[in-house]
Amino acid sequence: MEPDAAGVAFAGVRPQGAAEAEGEMGRLIEELDYRPTEMGPLVLRRRWVAAIDQDVVEVILGDEHLMSSLFTVGEIELAVRGLAAAKGEGLRVLVGGLGLGYTARAALASPRVATVEVVDALGPVIEWHRAGLVPIGDSLGQEPRCTLSHGDFFGWFDALRGEGERYDVVLLDIDHSPRQLLHPDHARFYTAEGLTRVRDALTEAGVFAMWSDEGPDEDFLTVLAAVFPAARGEVVAFDNPLTGGASTCTIYVAGPA
Repeated sequence: MEPDAAGVAFAGVRPQGAAEAEGEMGRLIEELDYRPTEMGPLVLRRRWVAAIDQDVVEVILGDEHLMSSLFTVGEIELAVRGLAAAKGEGLRVLVGGLGLGYTARAALASPRVATVEVVDALGPVIEWHRAGLVPIGDSLGQEPRCTLSHGDFFGWFDALRGEGERYDVVLLDIDHSPRQLLHPDHARFYTAEGLTRVRDALTEAGVFAMWSDEGPDEDFLTVLAAVFPAARGEVVAFDNPLTGGASTCTIYVAGPA
């Protein structure tokens, strides 16, 4: 549904008995949209965090916390490090997982990038971007180099691609890690067979990079190294204002030697 003068009209209907939060909690959390999906309830919400005295925007899927505008360093570094490993100009980039859009926006910030195609299995997430509900507004939907596609990233490589259809860089940020999956069906992607399909969809010097919320997984690195000439896991540290310390994530980068 399209936004109107009063804001955005939502297609989602709350299940019976799930009333809006009242009292103080109602002032802390504002639900921007709610949609039932095959993977569980999908919620976009704005939450005031007392520890930092500011609002953050979050994406929740069932019991899974998918994304927060408070922690975006890993998503941005996924694009930065993936592109740094690629050579040349006029790069064709595929992003698996739209989220709040920080990976795609970081890729588009590079003058070396010609096009960015983002694939997400959750149609409402794409609608949020087109309606400008996310912190970066509708910038991705207005960017002529960017295409937002509703589809299954993990099935994107099942069909062989011709020479002109291959990607220079593939960036993935969907599951929490190669072991912590949002859906069991995703497991086939993290095998040698699944990653070989990705390699075959890349140009000769193409790069595959992936975000993980966990530390480097040696078993997964072994699988990557069996498919790509070079593979590594880079630990990214970033400030965590909720703890007053630092948190980390891992960016896997695989490609030519």
